[in-house]
Amino acid sequence: MEVDAVVLAGAPNDGRLAKVASQEWEAMIPIHGRPMVLYVLDVVARDPAVRRVILVGPAALDAYLQPYDNVRRVDPVGDIMANVQTGLEALRGTNRQVLIATGDAVLLTRAALRYFLETCAAMGKEVYYPVVSRADSEAALPGVERTYARLAEGEFTGGNLFLLTPSVIDRAGQLLVQAMQWRKEPWRLATLFGLPFIARFLLRRLSMAEVEEAVREKLGIDGAGVIVPFAEIGFDVDKPSDLELATRQLAAMRVGGASMGVGRA
Repeated sequence: MEVDAVVLAGAPNDGRLAKVASQEWEAMIPIHGRPMVLYVLDVVARDPAVRRVILVGPAALDAYLQPYDNVRRVDPVGDIMANVQTGLEALRGTNRQVLIATGDAVLLTRAALRYFLETCAAMGKEVYYPVVSRADSEAALPGVERTYARLAEGEFTGGNLFLLTPSVIDRAGQLLVQAMQWRKEPWRLATLFGLPFIARFLLRRLSMAEVEEAVREKLGIDGAGVIVPFAEIGFDVDKPSDLELATRQLAAMRVGGASMGVGRA
């Protein structure tokens, strides 16, 4: 499978991280002396399956991009969905599926990305969204603070990657915008799909297959949830405790060697 990629690094630093970092953009907040988005580019841009990468982020990142010969930066234009659309437009009608990665998924490893892409390649869907079990997340990253949704199969946290066919953006419209904006608030996300769906979600009887069917009916998208045993896919830096954990974990990974992953190999 060959894919193109969009890395989202266009969030202004006006949230919880502003209490501990003065940078104008979240992606520029340093971890061990490097803007944190570079840890994502190290993995995404250097994966053998990834052809072109569009980095949606501020011009200040240009000074760091020389080592990545397949990366082109474009300016951010607004919220997460607007930046996704900007990135897809910069790919100009690609015939490949596109990997969307957030620029704060700093613990992402090559093994985790490879597992996700290879699993998706065998499924034949339009959209893939990785989820990580609570057990895997907390075992690999003790003390991590994540939001979990309980399904029939267990408790899961959402990942910081999407793999999609670009045409779904136009077909799903505003509902997809809301789904992306609410991806960290499962109860709000459930409201997109009607009362029966909400009831099964609240009763913890909703299965992964039922979620996929609801997405097909409501959004017109043939999608799949992909359970991945890699905690790093379900980790991002959006609050001070995340930044502290990422700093410790990346230091441990550097000591342990570049091949060391957070999740299981």
